[in-house]
Amino acid sequence: MTTLVVCLDRTDDVGRKTGLRSPIVGWEAVRALVTDVGLADPEDSGVNALLESLRVAQSLRDEDEETVVAVVSGDRESMVSADRAVARQLDDLIETYEPTSAVVVIDSAEDERLVPVVESRVRVDSVDRVVVRQARDIESTYYLLKQFLADEELRQTILVPIGLALLVFPILATLRSPAEGAAAITTVIGLFLLYKGFNVDEILTGVAVKTRTSLYSGQVSVITYVVAVGLTLAGLFAGGLGVSNLEDTQGIYLPAMQFAFDSVPWLVMAALTASAGRLLDEAISEEPIRSSYLNLPFIVVSIGLVARGFAAYFLEQEGVVDPIHVPGYDQGILTIDPFTIAGGNRLALSVAAGILVGLVGIKVAATFSGTEPDDGDGVVETPEPDPETNPPEETTEPRATAGAEAHPNGGTAEAASDAEEVGELESGDADGESLS
Repeated sequence: MTTLVVCLDRTDDVGRKTGLRSPIVGWEAVRALVTDVGLADPEDSGVNALLESLRVAQSLRDEDEETVVAVVSGDRESMVSADRAVARQLDDLIETYEPTSAVVVIDSAEDERLVPVVESRVRVDSVDRVVVRQARDIESTYYLLKQFLADEELRQTILVPIGLALLVFPILATLRSPAEGAAAITTVIGLFLLYKGFNVDEILTGVAVKTRTSLYSGQVSVITYVVAVGLTLAGLFAGGLGVSNLEDTQGIYLPAMQFAFDSVPWLVMAALTASAGRLLDEAISEEPIRSSYLNLPFIVVSIGLVARGFAAYFLEQEGVVDPIHVPGYDQGILTIDPFTIAGGNRLALSVAAGILVGLVGIKVAATFSGTEPDDGDGVVETPEPDPETNPPEETTEPRATAGAEAHPNGGTAEAASDAEEVGELESGDADGESLS
């Protein structure tokens, strides 16, 4: 069992500095090579890689394992020719020494690209990368930046915005002022970071895909969604118009209540329109309607009643809206005097109406969605089958009174056989013995 300890040098630093041709094989030859490379360039990390190869070979020899230490270098012409040169040298070493495994020693990420070449020819038990302590941070940073610049997506995400900012800033600073230029650049960069941070691009892509699928499948909800968007815009316009009609007020509390009071009916109608379209799509499909779609319109109306009730209460306290005046009614024996609903009564009536609508929605959803309510322990009870419409399945186990031949002495043949097995059948009836 022979282990090949091979030190890889893809760029042929050893041959360029010492003038020697690889492969260099043997303990003494590699030991002399350490001196030659160290004298030629004491700062080269290849010296440490050569010493590591000797150390690994010595530790394997101490464990009574036969080892062959070698240095394999590439070619300086191109990376392809370098890899092929390393492959030829490895083939010669394997043919000469017939190793069963290999330990690869490298000192850079460039040399690490040769590891698959070694693995394709002999089993690699270990890859030992040597990094000089003083240069570890510098080398790691260098290869990290190199890998970063090689990623196209990262370049477009990071370098392109920075480059545009550096180009636009001098123009804005010249035309306007440095402060305005810096403010504009930071605003754009901030919007871009939020755009990427919240995955707005993925959300817009998902919306576009769903819209295209809905258009091609002919869903009713596409039309209702468009109407809902129009109603939403109308609600926002109505709310803004109501705020503009207010007199000069301090703070934003009263304008916010006025905006909610005027826009909530339109927003509720928009939500009802959108949910109605989705409900129609569920009704048209062959699948049963889910309870969430049935309950959604009632929840929307309930929230709208409560929100408008609170807004009306606060606006009434400020004298912006008037109480509700209910006219009288006189029809025969039924007479209702006119009355006014104001203040807390109006708020309580809105909250009660919202709760009532919500409960009605839950009941309607439970009734028409086909789901059975549970009994409180989380287990849904299964109704017993109707024997007339759904008769119980027949059991496959044999019964003592059905499917067996009658015994002459009474009972069944199966019962007689069981009795005979346990020694309880005392009669020597010939018919019984034949049946058993």
